[in-house]
Amino acid sequence: MLDRLISFLKALVATTLLILNIVVAFSIVFPLGVVKLVLPFPLVRKVCNALISPVANTWVHCNSGWMKLVQPKPWHIEGVEGLSRKGWYLIGSNHQSWVDILVLQRAFDGHVPLLKFFIKKELIFVPLMGLAWWALDFPFMRRKGGSSAAKDLEAARKACEIFRLNPTSVISFMEGTRVTPVKHKEQKSPYKNLLKPKTGGIGMALETIGEKFECLLDVTIVYPHGVPTFGDLLSGRVKDVIVRVHRREIPMDLKIVKADDTQYRHRLQHWINEIWAAKDREIDELQAQFKQGRIGR
Repeated sequence: MLDRLISFLKALVATTLLILNIVVAFSIVFPLGVVKLVLPFPLVRKVCNALISPVANTWVHCNSGWMKLVQPKPWHIEGVEGLSRKGWYLIGSNHQSWVDILVLQRAFDGHVPLLKFFIKKELIFVPLMGLAWWALDFPFMRRKGGSSAAKDLEAARKACEIFRLNPTSVISFMEGTRVTPVKHKEQKSPYKNLLKPKTGGIGMALETIGEKFECLLDVTIVYPHGVPTFGDLLSGRVKDVIVRVHRREIPMDLKIVKADDTQYRHRLQHWINEIWAAKDREIDELQAQFKQGRIGR
């Protein structure tokens, strides 16, 4: 009974702080987004972005704060040392829960520029939030294919071009969806812990601004006590989180793409598959090390 009461109080505090954080940040970002939409001039965009960026970074930092408040036990994060908020990074991660997004934000908080996610085009119509994501220059992508595929890809490329102007971290959950036992079975994935990786978002970023990226930050997220829900995070029930970040050099023939390179996507998929196989093994290794008391405890 006492544990439930403590969890409830933690959730109440965390939810209150999260809502306040959203309200304050949104009250600043939304009007600036409207200005960017109504006055689409380079100078206006530059000024608005300069005002939006510190607000977004503060929002992430405040989220890290309430997570540490309700769950003070340190998470096991390695590999973020020496990164720079003035750099350009391509980030790839496995995906198990919506909690992953906040875990990544906390892990990279203060180490890299604001994380930019590829978002489904339909989400731009979400009331208020759609404009906020647009104002933050999150790239919107369609996945319908067919006759509109070329037009959709061109729109995504233009979105990525914005990233040339300021240091950026572009992140992709390459599995395309959260891994579940059902999805794993239906997909007949060759990996024990992962779904098959897709290269759409990563490939788009590389084809557009590949030469800007310093490296690929290959992220492995492990929840030793089971995949948490957002409610678990709010109530402080996420006891341990393991995050390992590896810097992978991006092959030059993947950073600089020639227009007539018909084998590009094949090489990119092969490279990502090798990284994914190593990630699959690492998940087992991290789980085993945690059980043996070699991580945390």
